Amino acid sequence: MTSRRENWLLFTLAGIQFTSVLDFMIMMPLGPQFTRIFSINEAQFGLLVSAYTLAAGLAGLAASTFIERFSRKRMLLTLYVFFCLAGLACALAPGYGTLMAARIAAGLFGGILSSMAQTIVADVIPFERRGRAMGIVMTSFSAASVAGVPTGLWLADQYGWHAPFFAIVGLSVVLGVFAAITLPALDAHVRQGADTTAFQRIRTVLAERNHYKAFLLSALMMFGGFTVVPYIAINLEYGVGLRQDQIFQVYLFGGIGALLLARWFGRLTDRWGKVKTFRLMAVAVIAPMFATTLMPFGAPLWAVLGTSTLFMICMNGRMIPGMALVSSAANPALRGTFMTLNSSAQSAAMGCAALVGGMLIGRDAAGHIQHYWMNAAVGAVASLASVWLAGRLYLYTEQTPALAQQGPASTKNL
Repeated sequence: MTSRRENWLLFTLAGIQFTSVLDFMIMMPLGPQFTRIFSINEAQFGLLVSAYTLAAGLAGLAASTFIERFSRKRMLLTLYVFFCLAGLACALAPGYGTLMAARIAAGLFGGILSSMAQTIVADVIPFERRGRAMGIVMTSFSAASVAGVPTGLWLADQYGWHAPFFAIVGLSVVLGVFAAITLPALDAHVRQGADTTAFQRIRTVLAERNHYKAFLLSALMMFGGFTVVPYIAINLEYGVGLRQDQIFQVYLFGGIGALLLARWFGRLTDRWGKVKTFRLMAVAVIAPMFATTLMPFGAPLWAVLGTSTLFMICMNGRMIPGMALVSSAANPALRGTFMTLNSSAQSAAMGCAALVGGMLIGRDAAGHIQHYWMNAAVGAVASLASVWLAGRLYLYTEQTPALAQQGPASTKNL
């Protein structure tokens, strides 16, 4: 694949992932509005967030039984169509119960899109450039914070909470048409796996011990962040005392910082090593995580912005080498099935983390958030566990194809 075609592929995948990430992320800064409009507490809001991720986890398990039977392009576009329909259902939902049902539907289809994008990157991009490629695709997380979340908050403030979902659906339709035109078929895996059934592939994936370690690493990465992330906006309003327009700035500056440094983290991952870069960022994220949750009521805006921006930069900086590690730990012959199962592990971890986080925090008599630091403590333990586990993965490279058949041997130098 030429450099130009490779870049078009990566930016197309980044665009699709941008909409799926934004559809998930927009729920979190809208938390204060949902708690007021629906008269729900933080635990009920956490259930609304986790409904998406838990549904995505179940969808990943189901998709692993048939994902290798279709071309990557066909599978991606089919999921994207149903994702758009689920987004429209979210936009039209009249209340908490119907929104919950729509979020479950969105999770069933949108939750697999991220794993599909990462699978395509791992299929197409050589090992030595995969960190850079993941950096480009995962700028979607930063772009969602920079452009998507602030715009969504503005639309919600002007036209109500339904408006951001209408906007996401409109953008998704445009990107879907563009993807249908630009993406190659990506169907080589169908011919290679024609002699095996879906359940045989799943059984083969689950028979490899290295894959279990990769699943656990993915789960720890997600759990370590999502005990804290869904409740940032609620804490900023009820725990720190920020206004809605100031919360807008938190996501804007945090997203800009993460976006500007995303490609640098990708290059660092390739140059310095996936394990070393991941371990550095997984430790570095702990300090701003605690600082974010311990920010006192009435703290100056500059302090809030500095802390939250550093937290978002470190979170994104950890994910880039982390996903490069996980995708490289997959046996190349089983990568599609592996990445779909991995998506289930990630989604289940995010859903459980959101539920745990909602149960840990509370409010005092004045309505101020309490015990948020406990969410950071749980997240820090998960992050440190991921540091230990990262060095125990075997990483496949295209230079050692025989290992795809023989199984992994121990290595820690990639």
